[in-house]
Amino acid sequence: MKTYYTSGEFAKKAHVSIRTIRYYDQKNLLKPSTHTASGARRYTDADFAKLQQILLLKYLGFSLTDIREMTLGSGDRQLLLDSLQIQKRLVEERLKEIQNVAAAIDSTSSTLKAGHEVDWSKMLDLIHLTSMNQSLSTQYQNASNISARIKLHRDYSLNKEGWFHWLFRQLDLKPGMKILELGAGNGTLWAQNLDRIPKGLTIVLSDISEGILADAKNEIGDRAEFQYAVFDAQKIPFADNTFDLVIANHMLFYCDNIPRTLKEVKRVMKKGASFACSTYSKRHMHEITDLVQEFNPEIVLSSTNLYDRFGLDNGAEILSHDFTNVNCHKYEDAIELSESTPVISYILSCHGNQNSILLDHYNEFKNYVDDKVSDGFHITKDVGCFICKK
Repeated sequence: MKTYYTSGEFAKKAHVSIRTIRYYDQKNLLKPSTHTASGARRYTDADFAKLQQILLLKYLGFSLTDIREMTLGSGDRQLLLDSLQIQKRLVEERLKEIQNVAAAIDSTSSTLKAGHEVDWSKMLDLIHLTSMNQSLSTQYQNASNISARIKLHRDYSLNKEGWFHWLFRQLDLKPGMKILELGAGNGTLWAQNLDRIPKGLTIVLSDISEGILADAKNEIGDRAEFQYAVFDAQKIPFADNTFDLVIANHMLFYCDNIPRTLKEVKRVMKKGASFACSTYSKRHMHEITDLVQEFNPEIVLSSTNLYDRFGLDNGAEILSHDFTNVNCHKYEDAIELSESTPVISYILSCHGNQNSILLDHYNEFKNYVDDKVSDGFHITKDVGCFICKK
């Protein structure tokens, strides 16, 4: 038989006040399982499980409106998962900020002990700069941020073929080829096309992050044709004339020295081999930038305009210094949606200053994005792939 608790017993069991229990009832967050003939509330252990969820999500920073929308216990589990991932990133950013403050305190204390004058403005700048650098350095320790970006494109793009299937077709793979992918990330290009891979290929997936390559191994599974290597693309640890195809999918613009990287790519390519490198233009997803800057003009989603370093508008000229037959293939697509969570996840996955600014304004920002996308939100995509020859 079910055990029923009075409001007082239920509140004591959860270490909250009776007033809190009644408030959650009024807000339609937690209704009692039953009432007595006189109208008194009665709760069960199942209600206690729901209350635990509410208290946990409230502790993590979700508003009561957010919690109610999640329809705890029987609602959209993916929405709950996505929302938790957003909150986790905000918590991680808070931890990094605290670590930066602690480091600044230590530095200031050392300065004072040494009898030197403290430049307080410099110390404040150090906190902000360290936060930005840490955000960039931890961006690719695993694939969680990449997954947030991929999810927005995968679930809401108008082109149903999908970027990775389209890009795979452009590669024109042949049996027996030896392939190197630089900055392979979590291996999605291959994981989504495993049934299309010709026989006899040797595929080396590389990345500067060991954590990301671990994610790639998990995605692809135990396949004999795949090898994994951690290295910087500016110093490729393979002999001259090794590969039939080299791939750089949205990664060249991250390289500190693009000309040096391209010379390394050319060196390891066989004569007549192909180099496929994708990128985007300044028009790509500009609505996202417009959205956050309208909320707060101080938000910068990227410390560098990557398309200025290597984009659709200047890529052909850059590649022409080392390669021949440079051709640009455009991927026709756009994003349309009316949900805020995927947009927010994407924004928080960027490596700008947005998380430190939005950290204390998350509910306000979510309400703002909710309003902006409620009647539909269109995002321009201007992306493509250059294919050239050695």
